[in-house]
Amino acid sequence: MQKTKAALWEFLQGLGKTFMLPVALLAFCGIMLGIGSSLSSDAVTDNVAFLKGEGFHLVFTWMANTGLVAFTFLPVLFAMAIPLGLAREDKGVAAFSGFVGFVAMNLAVNFYLTAKGVDFEDEKAIEHYGIADVLGVQSIDTGLLGAVAVGIVVSLLHRRFRTQRMPDALAFFGGLRFVPIVSALVLSVLGLLIPLVWPTFNGWINAVGRGIGHTGVFGPFFFGMGEVLLRPIGLHHILVAMFRFTDVGGSGTVCGDHVSGALNLFYAQLDCSAAPGSAVTDATHFLSQGKMAAYLGGLPGAALAMYHCAKRRMRPEIKALLVSGVVACVVGGITEPLEFLFLFVAPWLYVVHAVLVGLGFLTAAVLGVFIGNTDGNVIDWLVFGVLQGSTTKWYLVPVIAAVWFAAYYFLFRWAITRFDLKTPGREEPPTDEEEAAREHGEAGRGDGDRAGEASGSGPLAQAPRELVAGKYDAVAVLEAIGGAGNIRSLDNCITRLRMTVADAEQVDEARLKKLGAVGVVKLDGHNVQVVIGPQVQSLKDALATMIPVG
Repeated sequence: MQKTKAALWEFLQGLGKTFMLPVALLAFCGIMLGIGSSLSSDAVTDNVAFLKGEGFHLVFTWMANTGLVAFTFLPVLFAMAIPLGLAREDKGVAAFSGFVGFVAMNLAVNFYLTAKGVDFEDEKAIEHYGIADVLGVQSIDTGLLGAVAVGIVVSLLHRRFRTQRMPDALAFFGGLRFVPIVSALVLSVLGLLIPLVWPTFNGWINAVGRGIGHTGVFGPFFFGMGEVLLRPIGLHHILVAMFRFTDVGGSGTVCGDHVSGALNLFYAQLDCSAAPGSAVTDATHFLSQGKMAAYLGGLPGAALAMYHCAKRRMRPEIKALLVSGVVACVVGGITEPLEFLFLFVAPWLYVVHAVLVGLGFLTAAVLGVFIGNTDGNVIDWLVFGVLQGSTTKWYLVPVIAAVWFAAYYFLFRWAITRFDLKTPGREEPPTDEEEAAREHGEAGRGDGDRAGEASGSGPLAQAPRELVAGKYDAVAVLEAIGGAGNIRSLDNCITRLRMTVADAEQVDEARLKKLGAVGVVKLDGHNVQVVIGPQVQSLKDALATMIPVG
């Protein structure tokens, strides 16, 4: 039972992490689409005459078209990214097989519908099955859910058949070559089942979407709060993807095309000259405008409160930590470096923070702010708010953020002083005896390491001691994790290392924090996350050179 639970945690974390590759591309393409569509629109060019020049128009139209890359091909990107992210070896073959499986599934759907005599032009058939053009094939638009299913199936096939041996006569088709072959076969069979089950399954999803829609502005409130509450265990990506890319986040018609998912609706509207309908505006309530109250105002206010509550002699030491956290939050939309400063110190305060984020979503929805996109940072505010004109009500965001800044500042300052919370800069410094004992212990451990290296033994015998990833000493981090022998799998998302370890008790949380980690999350006895920040990728890459894992 314990092994099954650990395996499920590892799988869900890994699945959520795989979403980041296409989502990162989507965020970039969204900015390209936002800038290109706004600066080439009649509303802007009529007020800024020089933008009507042919050169400017061509450049901005090109930007808008480039931004459509991720939006147009989003399902197949997920079908490739999931096996790519879940595979530990031969990732390129896994991604290639994901594409093959996705195409095979849709061709099989087309075969079934054609064999059954379905008229692809009949409106009732289109509505019943959800028929759409998928990579040039008349198929059923299963969207993100179909892509995730393909990705998971292909990743399992890749793990099972990557080293498949074949008889001598068929040896050419064995090994890695067999993975896309078996993927095509299995997904083609599964594709025959989709027309049988999808109408019912899609009806359930629509029912959930309608139920959320009937909650009005409380739908965005619970969504925003839920995302924050799931963030510490790394499962928020799955919740967010459901709202962004499926009917759960809304559906409607944009410029004659049926579109599902809050983010898909928003991007489709950017490329449409017609005024947005209620389906688009309602769906956008689940996007970045709801985050801006907390990201641009609230969390910076909390950081200032932590700075003012720190001991005066400690303020210079924590200033850089807090400033970097604020910059990551305001500019990058990355909140973990600040949130993990108080999550473990006062979990109840983190719950209050989640409620305030939810209220930010509710407030933006009530006031009719229409900005959209993914990150809730100042770039989203400028590109999708200011540049799109006053109809987005971008001018309300600074006012809301100022209110949230004050609320967070006074709430956090009161909570820290009232309950003596040990936020950064309030910890008691170690006594001389404790410091001497710590230094003596580290010196003893160093002698042992050197002895192991000299004899060619020890987990870090082959590790370059000078290896540094940015500001992080990768060798020291590996030691604090318990050494290479303690790590079963290693990966990362945007801000944290995600590991499966032999024994979570060997992970030295205090040592990792001294080495620069923001926090450590031990989900169970084997699954551990170490919150690093935006530089996590370089640290993960450095660690990967010292341990025999994918």
